[in-house]
Amino acid sequence: MRRWTVTLLAAFVALVTIAPLLWMVSVSFMAPGEAARFPPPLLPENATLENYRQLFGTYGALRFLANSLLVSTLATTLALLFTVPAGYAFAKLRFRGRDATFRLLVAALVVPAQIGMLPLFLELKAMGLVNSYAGALVPWLAGIFGIFLVRQYCLSIPDEMLEAARIDGAGEGAILRRIVLPVLTPIIVTLALFVFLSSWNDFMWPLIILADQRLYTLPVALAALSREHVQDNELMMAGAVVTTLPVLILFLALQRFYLNGLLAGSVKG
Repeated sequence: MRRWTVTLLAAFVALVTIAPLLWMVSVSFMAPGEAARFPPPLLPENATLENYRQLFGTYGALRFLANSLLVSTLATTLALLFTVPAGYAFAKLRFRGRDATFRLLVAALVVPAQIGMLPLFLELKAMGLVNSYAGALVPWLAGIFGIFLVRQYCLSIPDEMLEAARIDGAGEGAILRRIVLPVLTPIIVTLALFVFLSSWNDFMWPLIILADQRLYTLPVALAALSREHVQDNELMMAGAVVTTLPVLILFLALQRFYLNGLLAGSVKG
């Protein structure tokens, strides 16, 4: 009886969680104005793709989709290039001020990211990087959370293994490539998924740094479009589906690695 109760409760919570997403998809296939009726219909009377045709044909959503894909892919790549070696260095290399620097970085995690947006914008403006993807990518170069995550995972790697490689003549670069990276695969996939989802959904920083509408990412472009079509619920829901679907597919495809990375990190960290 207890098992059935827990199962039913979990099913109810899952249904409540997924119901808005299902209705979002349903509304995206409705005719204009159909979703505004009371009570709101659950399913379209005559399903149509007109909202998607208008979104891609009239408003050029494909360009904004490509912009988001480009920014998120570059942000993920750059984040891994910086945070993985940094996390390894804080875990396994000895240098002056290592522990003090790491404690300072961890303390900076409690500072809201919004506080640093204005100083960062002024710095990028002085460097001529405003209204460019280079400026949009700067906040993703070396995330403190990513460094912390990799460092905690690297602590589980035996020092004897690394020392044996050094005795055999391997340099730190070779050790990182041949020994450390294969061990870090679950946490690298987890970190990559975190960064990709965060950069894909990021709205505030691209809105601040990008002035040219041709450079807009999908969330910013849809927000601008919603100001012109505030009553067009069906069109906005189609845009929400286009925004949500790629990252949902990516998460479902990589959820096994994601969960393994989180569980391994919680045990080994």
